[in-house]
Amino acid sequence: MFDWIKRKKPAAEAPAAPPTPETPVAVEPVAQPEQLAPEPLAPEQPAPVAVEAPPAPVVPKSALVLDAAPVAPVEEAPQGGWLSRLRRGLSKSTSRLTDGIGGIFTKRKLDDETLEELEELLIQADLGPAMAARVTGDLAKSRFGKEISPDEVKRFLADEIAKVLVPVAQPLVLDGNHKPHVVLVVGVNGTGKTTTIGKYARELRAAGKTVWLAAGDTFRAAAVSQLQIWGERTGAPVIAKETGADAAGLAYEALEKARAAGADVLLIDTAGRLQNKQGLMDELRKIVRVIKKVDPTAPHTTLLTLDATTGQNAHSQVEVFKEMVSVNGLILTKLDGSARGGVLVSLAQKFGLPVHAIGVGEGIDDLRPFDAQSFAASLVGLDEGR
Repeated sequence: MFDWIKRKKPAAEAPAAPPTPETPVAVEPVAQPEQLAPEPLAPEQPAPVAVEAPPAPVVPKSALVLDAAPVAPVEEAPQGGWLSRLRRGLSKSTSRLTDGIGGIFTKRKLDDETLEELEELLIQADLGPAMAARVTGDLAKSRFGKEISPDEVKRFLADEIAKVLVPVAQPLVLDGNHKPHVVLVVGVNGTGKTTTIGKYARELRAAGKTVWLAAGDTFRAAAVSQLQIWGERTGAPVIAKETGADAAGLAYEALEKARAAGADVLLIDTAGRLQNKQGLMDELRKIVRVIKKVDPTAPHTTLLTLDATTGQNAHSQVEVFKEMVSVNGLILTKLDGSARGGVLVSLAQKFGLPVHAIGVGEGIDDLRPFDAQSFAASLVGLDEGR
Protein backbone atom coordinates (compact mmCIF):
# COMPACT_ATOMS: atom_id res chain seq x y z
CA MET A 1 0.00 0.00 0.00
CA PHE A 2 1.38 3.36 -0.81
CA ASP A 3 0.98 6.89 0.51
CA TRP A 4 1.62 9.18 -2.44
CA ILE A 5 -1.65 10.95 -1.72
CA LYS A 6 -2.09 13.32 1.21
CA ARG A 7 -5.21 15.13 2.24
CA LYS A 8 -5.60 18.73 3.35
CA LYS A 9 -7.80 19.39 6.34
CA PRO A 10 -11.25 20.31 4.97
CA ALA A 11 -12.91 23.57 5.80
CA ALA A 12 -16.62 23.79 6.62
CA GLU A 13 -18.39 22.23 3.68
CA ALA A 14 -20.99 24.12 1.72
CA PRO A 15 -24.36 22.39 1.18
CA ALA A 16 -24.19 19.93 -1.66
CA ALA A 17 -25.89 20.92 -4.88
CA PRO A 18 -29.29 19.28 -5.39
CA PRO A 19 -29.26 16.03 -7.35
CA THR A 20 -29.83 16.28 -11.04
CA PRO A 21 -33.22 15.15 -12.23
CA GLU A 22 -31.75 12.26 -14.19
CA THR A 23 -32.12 8.95 -12.36
CA PRO A 24 -29.15 6.62 -12.95
CA VAL A 25 -29.75 3.07 -14.05
CA ALA A 26 -29.19 0.56 -11.26
CA VAL A 27 -26.72 -2.17 -12.02
CA GLU A 28 -25.74 -5.20 -10.01
CA PRO A 29 -22.28 -5.08 -8.44
CA VAL A 30 -19.77 -7.31 -10.16
CA ALA A 31 -17.94 -9.90 -8.10
CA GLN A 32 -14.36 -8.99 -7.36
CA PRO A 33 -11.81 -11.12 -9.23
CA GLU A 34 -8.84 -12.52 -7.36
CA GLN A 35 -6.37 -10.34 -9.23
CA LEU A 36 -6.56 -6.81 -10.56
CA ALA A 37 -4.71 -7.43 -13.82
CA PRO A 38 -6.85 -6.22 -16.76
CA GLU A 39 -8.98 -9.01 -18.21
CA PRO A 40 -9.79 -9.56 -21.89
CA LEU A 41 -12.41 -7.03 -22.85
CA ALA A 42 -15.83 -8.13 -24.03
CA PRO A 43 -17.05 -7.16 -27.53
CA GLU A 44 -17.95 -3.53 -27.74
CA GLN A 45 -21.37 -2.71 -26.33
CA PRO A 46 -23.12 0.55 -25.59
CA ALA A 47 -21.46 1.85 -22.43
CA PRO A 48 -23.95 2.01 -19.53
CA VAL A 49 -24.15 4.91 -17.16
CA ALA A 50 -22.79 3.46 -13.95
CA VAL A 51 -24.15 4.37 -10.56
CA GLU A 52 -22.93 4.28 -6.99
CA ALA A 53 -21.88 0.72 -6.18
CA PRO A 54 -22.34 -0.77 -2.71
CA PRO A 55 -20.33 1.17 -0.12
CA ALA A 56 -16.76 0.13 0.60
CA PRO A 57 -16.05 -1.70 3.85
CA VAL A 58 -15.85 0.55 6.88
CA VAL A 59 -12.32 1.90 7.27
CA PRO A 60 -10.96 3.18 10.59
CA LYS A 61 -10.96 6.96 10.79
CA SER A 62 -7.17 7.02 11.09
CA ALA A 63 -6.90 5.52 7.61
CA LEU A 64 -8.72 8.43 5.97
CA VAL A 65 -5.39 10.25 5.69
CA LEU A 66 -3.33 8.14 3.35
CA ASP A 67 -0.03 8.75 5.10
CA ALA A 68 -1.44 7.11 8.22
CA ALA A 69 -1.30 3.38 8.97
CA PRO A 70 -1.74 1.58 5.64
CA VAL A 71 -4.80 -0.50 4.90
CA ALA A 72 -4.17 -4.17 4.08
CA PRO A 73 -4.14 -4.75 0.31
CA VAL A 74 -7.03 -6.54 -1.32
CA GLU A 75 -4.83 -9.12 -2.99
CA GLU A 76 -1.54 -10.78 -2.17
CA ALA A 77 1.39 -8.43 -2.75
CA PRO A 78 4.18 -9.44 -5.12
CA GLN A 79 7.17 -11.17 -3.56
CA GLY A 80 9.82 -8.88 -2.11
CA GLY A 81 9.55 -5.42 -0.62
CA TRP A 82 9.05 -2.23 -2.57
CA LEU A 83 12.78 -1.43 -2.66
CA SER A 84 13.65 -4.81 -4.15
CA ARG A 85 10.91 -4.38 -6.76
CA LEU A 86 12.25 -0.91 -7.51
CA ARG A 87 15.72 -2.35 -8.11
CA ARG A 88 14.32 -5.08 -10.33
CA GLY A 89 12.25 -2.56 -12.22
CA LEU A 90 15.25 -0.31 -12.81
CA SER A 91 17.59 -3.18 -13.68
CA LYS A 92 17.84 -2.28 -17.38
CA SER A 93 18.70 1.35 -16.63
CA THR A 94 21.06 0.32 -13.84
CA SER A 95 22.97 -2.13 -16.05
CA ARG A 96 23.63 0.56 -18.63
CA LEU A 97 25.11 2.90 -16.05
CA THR A 98 27.02 0.45 -13.87
CA ASP A 99 28.56 -1.47 -16.76
CA GLY A 100 29.63 1.79 -18.37
CA ILE A 101 31.11 3.23 -15.19
CA GLY A 102 32.94 -0.02 -14.46
CA GLY A 103 34.45 -0.01 -17.93
CA ILE A 104 35.59 3.61 -17.73
CA PHE A 105 37.08 3.76 -14.24
CA THR A 106 38.83 0.41 -13.76
CA LYS A 107 42.38 1.30 -12.63
CA ARG A 108 42.31 4.73 -14.25
CA LYS A 109 42.87 8.25 -13.03
CA LEU A 110 40.30 10.95 -13.54
CA ASP A 111 41.54 12.88 -16.56
CA ASP A 112 39.99 14.68 -19.52
CA GLU A 113 39.46 11.44 -21.42
CA THR A 114 37.61 9.65 -18.60
CA LEU A 115 35.49 12.74 -17.94
CA GLU A 116 34.51 12.90 -21.60
CA GLU A 117 33.61 9.20 -21.61
CA LEU A 118 31.55 9.62 -18.42
CA GLU A 119 29.69 12.60 -19.83
CA GLU A 120 28.85 10.65 -22.99
CA LEU A 121 27.63 7.69 -20.89
CA LEU A 122 25.33 9.87 -18.81
CA ILE A 123 23.82 11.45 -21.92
CA GLN A 124 23.25 8.00 -23.45
CA ALA A 125 21.53 6.97 -20.19
CA ASP A 126 19.05 9.83 -20.73
CA LEU A 127 20.18 11.93 -17.79
CA GLY A 128 20.50 14.78 -20.26
CA PRO A 129 23.37 17.07 -21.32
CA ALA A 130 22.85 19.54 -18.47
CA MET A 131 23.03 16.87 -15.78
CA ALA A 132 25.98 15.16 -17.48
CA ALA A 133 27.91 18.44 -17.57
CA ARG A 134 27.07 19.18 -13.95
CA VAL A 135 28.24 15.78 -12.70
CA THR A 136 31.50 15.72 -14.64
CA GLY A 137 32.30 19.33 -13.76
CA ASP A 138 31.79 18.79 -10.02
CA LEU A 139 33.69 15.51 -10.11
CA ALA A 140 36.64 17.17 -11.83
CA LYS A 141 36.83 19.88 -9.17
CA SER A 142 37.38 17.40 -6.36
CA ARG A 143 39.12 14.40 -7.93
CA PHE A 144 40.87 15.45 -11.14
CA GLY A 145 44.22 13.69 -11.59
CA LYS A 146 43.48 11.18 -8.83
CA GLU A 147 42.54 7.53 -9.02
CA ILE A 148 38.87 6.91 -8.44
CA SER A 149 37.00 3.62 -8.18
CA PRO A 150 33.73 2.75 -9.91
CA ASP A 151 31.97 2.61 -6.52
CA GLU A 152 33.16 6.11 -5.68
CA VAL A 153 31.82 7.39 -8.98
CA LYS A 154 28.46 5.68 -8.40
CA ARG A 155 28.15 7.19 -4.92
CA PHE A 156 29.00 10.62 -6.25
CA LEU A 157 26.50 10.22 -9.08
CA ALA A 158 23.75 9.02 -6.71
CA ASP A 159 24.27 12.08 -4.49
CA GLU A 160 24.09 14.44 -7.46
CA ILE A 161 20.94 12.75 -8.81
CA ALA A 162 19.27 12.93 -5.39
CA LYS A 163 19.97 16.67 -5.19
CA VAL A 164 17.95 17.15 -8.39
CA LEU A 165 15.13 14.75 -7.48
CA VAL A 166 14.47 15.56 -3.81
CA PRO A 167 12.72 18.90 -4.55
CA VAL A 168 10.26 17.29 -7.00
CA ALA A 169 9.43 14.18 -4.94
CA GLN A 170 6.10 15.40 -3.60
CA PRO A 171 2.92 13.57 -2.57
CA LEU A 172 -0.31 14.36 -4.34
CA VAL A 173 -2.38 16.60 -2.06
CA LEU A 174 -6.16 16.25 -2.00
CA ASP A 175 -7.93 19.40 -0.88
CA GLY A 176 -10.86 18.51 1.36
CA ASN A 177 -12.36 21.95 0.75
CA HIS A 178 -13.46 20.74 -2.69
CA LYS A 179 -16.30 18.22 -3.05
CA PRO A 180 -15.25 16.56 -5.21
CA HIS A 181 -11.55 17.17 -5.72
CA VAL A 182 -11.32 16.92 -9.52
CA VAL A 183 -8.28 15.16 -10.98
CA LEU A 184 -7.84 15.44 -14.75
CA VAL A 185 -5.50 12.73 -16.06
CA VAL A 186 -3.84 13.46 -19.42
CA GLY A 187 -1.15 11.84 -21.55
CA VAL A 188 -0.46 10.13 -24.84
CA ASN A 189 -2.49 6.97 -25.48
CA GLY A 190 -0.58 3.95 -24.19
CA THR A 191 1.17 5.70 -21.29
CA GLY A 192 -1.02 4.03 -18.67
CA LYS A 193 -3.63 6.69 -17.91
CA THR A 194 -6.56 4.32 -17.39
CA THR A 195 -4.58 1.81 -15.32
CA THR A 196 -3.17 4.62 -13.18
CA ILE A 197 -6.70 5.93 -12.56
CA GLY A 198 -7.84 2.44 -11.56
CA LYS A 199 -4.99 1.95 -9.09
CA TYR A 200 -5.51 5.44 -7.70
CA ALA A 201 -9.25 4.79 -7.26
CA ARG A 202 -8.50 1.55 -5.45
CA GLU A 203 -6.22 3.32 -2.95
CA LEU A 204 -8.74 6.08 -2.31
CA ARG A 205 -11.58 3.60 -1.80
CA ALA A 206 -9.44 1.61 0.60
CA ALA A 207 -8.91 4.84 2.54
CA GLY A 208 -12.65 5.32 2.92
CA LYS A 209 -13.23 7.96 0.25
CA THR A 210 -16.05 8.06 -2.25
CA VAL A 211 -14.64 8.13 -5.77
CA TRP A 212 -16.33 8.66 -9.15
CA LEU A 213 -14.74 7.96 -12.52
CA ALA A 214 -15.40 9.64 -15.88
CA ALA A 215 -14.54 7.72 -19.07
CA GLY A 216 -13.50 10.77 -21.05
CA ASP A 217 -11.54 8.89 -23.73
CA THR A 218 -14.76 8.45 -25.69
CA PHE A 219 -13.01 7.66 -28.98
CA ARG A 220 -11.63 4.33 -27.73
CA ALA A 221 -14.22 1.76 -26.73
CA ALA A 222 -11.45 -0.32 -25.11
CA ALA A 223 -10.52 2.56 -22.80
CA VAL A 224 -14.15 2.99 -21.73
CA SER A 225 -14.58 -0.73 -21.09
CA GLN A 226 -11.32 -0.93 -19.14
CA LEU A 227 -12.35 1.96 -16.90
CA GLN A 228 -15.73 0.31 -16.30
CA ILE A 229 -13.93 -2.86 -15.20
CA TRP A 230 -11.86 -0.83 -12.74
CA GLY A 231 -15.02 0.83 -11.49
CA GLU A 232 -16.62 -2.54 -10.82
CA ARG A 233 -13.52 -3.79 -9.00
CA THR A 234 -13.14 -0.72 -6.82
CA GLY A 235 -16.80 0.07 -6.20
CA ALA A 236 -16.46 3.45 -7.92
CA PRO A 237 -19.33 4.66 -10.14
CA VAL A 238 -18.30 5.24 -13.77
CA ILE A 239 -19.92 7.83 -16.01
CA ALA A 240 -19.60 6.65 -19.62
CA LYS A 241 -21.32 7.19 -22.95
CA GLU A 242 -21.31 5.70 -26.42
CA THR A 243 -18.15 5.71 -28.52
CA GLY A 244 -17.59 9.11 -30.11
CA ALA A 245 -19.66 11.05 -27.58
CA ASP A 246 -18.63 14.57 -26.61
CA ALA A 247 -15.95 14.20 -23.93
CA ALA A 248 -16.54 17.66 -22.48
CA GLY A 249 -20.26 17.02 -22.07
CA LEU A 250 -19.49 13.75 -20.34
CA ALA A 251 -17.06 15.46 -17.94
CA TYR A 252 -19.68 18.12 -17.16
CA GLU A 253 -22.30 15.46 -16.40
CA ALA A 254 -19.86 13.46 -14.28
CA LEU A 255 -18.93 16.47 -12.17
CA GLU A 256 -22.56 17.45 -11.64
CA LYS A 257 -23.47 13.93 -10.50
CA ALA A 258 -20.38 13.47 -8.33
CA ARG A 259 -21.00 16.83 -6.71
CA ALA A 260 -24.66 16.07 -6.05
CA ALA A 261 -23.64 12.76 -4.49
CA GLY A 262 -21.10 14.46 -2.22
CA ALA A 263 -18.18 12.46 -3.67
CA ASP A 264 -14.70 13.12 -2.36
CA VAL A 265 -12.83 12.66 -5.65
CA LEU A 266 -13.67 12.66 -9.37
CA LEU A 267 -11.04 11.14 -11.69
CA ILE A 268 -11.44 12.08 -15.36
CA ASP A 269 -9.78 9.97 -18.06
CA THR A 270 -8.98 11.72 -21.36
CA ALA A 271 -7.90 10.93 -24.90
CA GLY A 272 -4.27 11.20 -26.01
CA ARG A 273 -4.31 11.31 -29.80
CA LEU A 274 -1.25 13.42 -30.52
CA GLN A 275 -1.44 12.61 -34.23
CA ASN A 276 -4.16 15.26 -34.24
CA LYS A 277 -2.60 17.75 -31.86
CA GLN A 278 -4.92 20.64 -32.62
CA GLY A 279 -8.03 18.50 -32.20
CA LEU A 280 -6.76 17.08 -28.91
CA MET A 281 -5.82 20.55 -27.67
CA ASP A 282 -9.30 21.86 -28.47
CA GLU A 283 -10.91 18.89 -26.71
CA LEU A 284 -8.86 19.18 -23.52
CA ARG A 285 -9.40 22.92 -23.32
CA LYS A 286 -13.14 22.41 -23.81
CA ILE A 287 -13.20 19.86 -20.97
CA VAL A 288 -11.52 22.34 -18.66
CA ARG A 289 -13.82 25.13 -19.79
CA VAL A 290 -17.08 23.25 -19.21
CA ILE A 291 -16.19 21.77 -15.82
CA LYS A 292 -15.35 25.29 -14.64
CA LYS A 293 -19.01 26.10 -15.24
CA VAL A 294 -19.84 23.67 -12.44
CA ASP A 295 -16.80 24.46 -10.24
CA PRO A 296 -14.70 27.51 -11.22
CA THR A 297 -11.72 26.09 -9.29
CA ALA A 298 -11.66 22.76 -11.18
CA PRO A 299 -9.69 20.83 -12.22
CA HIS A 300 -7.85 20.97 -8.93
CA THR A 301 -5.09 18.64 -10.14
CA THR A 302 -3.94 17.86 -13.68
CA LEU A 303 -1.72 14.78 -13.83
CA LEU A 304 0.41 13.90 -16.86
CA THR A 305 1.35 10.23 -17.28
CA LEU A 306 4.60 9.53 -19.12
CA ASP A 307 5.94 6.26 -20.50
CA ALA A 308 9.59 5.89 -19.45
CA THR A 309 10.38 3.75 -22.50
CA THR A 310 10.04 6.83 -24.72
CA GLY A 311 13.21 8.36 -23.23
CA GLN A 312 13.87 11.93 -24.28
CA ASN A 313 10.57 12.01 -26.17
CA ALA A 314 8.99 12.46 -22.74
CA HIS A 315 10.36 16.02 -22.78
CA SER A 316 8.37 16.92 -25.87
CA GLN A 317 5.24 15.35 -24.35
CA VAL A 318 5.56 17.53 -21.25
CA GLU A 319 5.96 20.61 -23.42
CA VAL A 320 2.97 19.70 -25.62
CA PHE A 321 0.59 19.00 -22.74
CA LYS A 322 1.72 22.05 -20.78
CA GLU A 323 0.68 24.06 -23.82
CA MET A 324 -2.76 22.41 -23.80
CA VAL A 325 -3.59 22.42 -20.07
CA SER A 326 -2.02 23.49 -16.81
CA VAL A 327 -0.05 20.35 -15.88
CA ASN A 328 0.92 20.38 -12.21
CA GLY A 329 2.14 16.83 -11.55
CA LEU A 330 3.82 13.84 -13.24
CA ILE A 331 3.49 10.07 -12.97
CA LEU A 332 6.18 8.04 -14.74
CA THR A 333 5.14 4.53 -15.77
CA LYS A 334 6.79 1.44 -17.27
CA LEU A 335 10.22 2.02 -15.75
CA ASP A 336 10.55 -1.76 -15.55
CA GLY A 337 10.53 -2.07 -19.34
CA SER A 338 13.03 0.68 -20.01
CA ALA A 339 16.78 1.23 -20.04
CA ARG A 340 15.99 4.94 -19.87
CA GLY A 341 15.17 5.50 -16.21
CA GLY A 342 17.57 8.43 -16.22
CA VAL A 343 14.99 10.46 -18.13
CA LEU A 344 13.28 11.18 -14.82
CA VAL A 345 16.39 13.09 -13.75
CA SER A 346 16.48 15.24 -16.87
CA LEU A 347 12.72 15.90 -16.60
CA ALA A 348 13.13 17.07 -13.01
CA GLN A 349 16.05 19.30 -13.89
CA LYS A 350 14.35 20.88 -16.91
CA PHE A 351 10.73 21.29 -15.76
CA GLY A 352 10.77 21.03 -11.96
CA LEU A 353 7.26 19.54 -11.92
CA PRO A 354 6.26 17.45 -8.89
CA VAL A 355 6.71 13.71 -9.43
CA HIS A 356 3.98 12.02 -7.39
CA ALA A 357 4.45 8.35 -8.26
CA ILE A 358 6.38 5.92 -10.45
CA GLY A 359 5.46 2.55 -11.90
CA VAL A 360 7.98 -0.29 -11.96
CA GLY A 361 5.71 -3.18 -12.86
CA GLU A 362 2.22 -4.32 -13.75
CA GLY A 363 1.15 -5.30 -10.23
CA ILE A 364 -1.36 -3.26 -8.25
CA ASP A 365 1.36 -2.36 -5.74
CA ASP A 366 3.93 -1.40 -8.38
CA LEU A 367 2.69 2.19 -8.65
CA ARG A 368 4.25 3.76 -5.59
CA PRO A 369 5.16 7.15 -4.14
CA PHE A 370 8.31 8.62 -5.60
CA ASP A 371 11.25 8.42 -3.17
CA ALA A 372 14.17 10.41 -4.55
CA GLN A 373 16.90 8.87 -2.39
CA SER A 374 15.89 5.27 -3.08
CA PHE A 375 15.47 5.97 -6.78
CA ALA A 376 18.91 7.60 -7.07
CA ALA A 377 20.64 4.73 -5.25
CA SER A 378 18.81 2.06 -7.22
CA LEU A 379 19.45 3.76 -10.55
CA VAL A 380 23.23 3.59 -10.13
CA GLY A 381 23.24 0.11 -8.55
CA LEU A 382 23.91 0.96 -4.90
CA ASP A 383 22.48 -1.24 -2.18
CA GLU A 384 21.47 1.48 0.21
CA GLY A 385 18.29 3.50 -0.11
CA ARG A 386 15.61 4.69 2.19
